Amino acid sequence: MDEKDLIQKLKSGSTPAYKELYERWVSRLYSFVYRYVKSETVADDIIQETFLRIWSNRSGLNPESSFKSYLFTISWHLLLKELRRQLNHPSMDEYLAYQNGPSVSEEYIESNIDLEHFHTALIRAKRKLSPRQREIFELNKEQDIPIADIAQQLSIHEQVVRNQLSAALKTIRTELQSLAFLLSIFLLSL
Repeated sequence: MDEKDLIQKLKSGSTPAYKELYERWVSRLYSFVYRYVKSETVADDIIQETFLRIWSNRSGLNPESSFKSYLFTISWHLLLKELRRQLNHPSMDEYLAYQNGPSVSEEYIESNIDLEHFHTALIRAKRKLSPRQREIFELNKEQDIPIADIAQQLSIHEQVVRNQLSAALKTIRTELQSLAFLLSIFLLSL
């Protein structure tokens, strides 16, 4: 069954459609979240909350819109909330003081690391990519799919994937030049 049909059934309260969508997306979503939190428990909690929100807001789903974008946006916001919670945890102050020494203050970190701003800028930068570049960038950098698998999935040569990914990264780096520090963390964490 195609995704639009599943979403239409989910809007009507179909539990089997919900389970099918869950099975289709849970592993990719888990990989995405785990890369940032590095905790199985926290990743599980974020995934559970994401799908709980999907179920709770099922009547507002639009079968014509990208379910993937909706799903990953919910997870991203929950992830940001969790990362903020971790940053505000009392032990984080001690850890940062230990790691960074006296030269980097908590105020500097809070003022310079705004993940929501980065996420918004990344979305804008991805809009500057061609549809193929964006697809390859998201598959490789956000879903952690190897180049060989992308080439097979898209029925193109691996070198084409590499070329498109290289062009996409060049555009993303140019667009996010002012956020180079966060971009490097984003690309290294993948």
